[in-house]
Amino acid sequence: MSLRTKQIRFMEIRRISLALSALLLLGSMVLLMTKGLNLGIDFTGGIIVQVEFASPVTVKEVRETLAEGGQQHVTIQAYSDRGVIVRLAADDEASQKAAIDAMKKKDSGVNVLRIEKVGPVVGKQLREEAVVAVAVALVGILLYITVRFRFRFAVVSVAALLHDTILTLGLFSLLGREVSLTFIAAILTVVGYSLNDTIVVLDRVRENWKELRSKGIVHLLDLSINQTLSRTINTSLTTLLPVTALFLWGGPVIGDFSLALLAGILVGTYSSIYVAGALLCEWNLRKPEI
Repeated sequence: MSLRTKQIRFMEIRRISLALSALLLLGSMVLLMTKGLNLGIDFTGGIIVQVEFASPVTVKEVRETLAEGGQQHVTIQAYSDRGVIVRLAADDEASQKAAIDAMKKKDSGVNVLRIEKVGPVVGKQLREEAVVAVAVALVGILLYITVRFRFRFAVVSVAALLHDTILTLGLFSLLGREVSLTFIAAILTVVGYSLNDTIVVLDRVRENWKELRSKGIVHLLDLSINQTLSRTINTSLTTLLPVTALFLWGGPVIGDFSLALLAGILVGTYSSIYVAGALLCEWNLRKPEI
């Protein structure tokens, strides 16, 4: 039976989905408050040193070498069998020189490919600007959907966006992946993608709204979601394929960016139905709006 004729009763499990989302949100918030995020150099300040050794080396060996050179607080990421990216929390030249000297002591053929320095003042400024950018985007979305559709549509849409953002942040906290400006770019991209998918569903709900009295909100939402399901599946799959390719074969430079996109697209597709739709359903069941 095709998607065009099969009517899936999405709203039958709306409360289970909302409970699951609440549980995941709680877990994400706990992770963010306890473990926190692995903020990149853009936000914390410090020095990034990218080097390649003449012979294969492991992260453990590099860490031990740097520790012997007095550099204890470092983050190391391997991107090949000979290449590593070292992030130093300190931003002074003495720490930079000590780290490079320690690695050259281990392997005289080490090649320094890149050195980047970001001071703590710049890091703080970028962090504040990132928060402002996300807040302005959410407020603008709330106002636009209120004018274009209904206030309730706007509230559930923003709730879905916050859901997607917090879960993606929770995933990065759990995995310890680095949060940089490219991650913020990925989050804003996910916000746009998720909102687009939610708007498609809610626009069909708006078109069917005249049938609310006869069908009821549960059947109306199921009908609207089923009518847009083929479009949702096609869009999600065609977006997931290149993003998955980027994540698997794009290398470490865009690894965190593509992971954020991958997670955001998955939870964004889910939230369009089981967060925005489910919340709208429960809201109208408790306080009907014609």
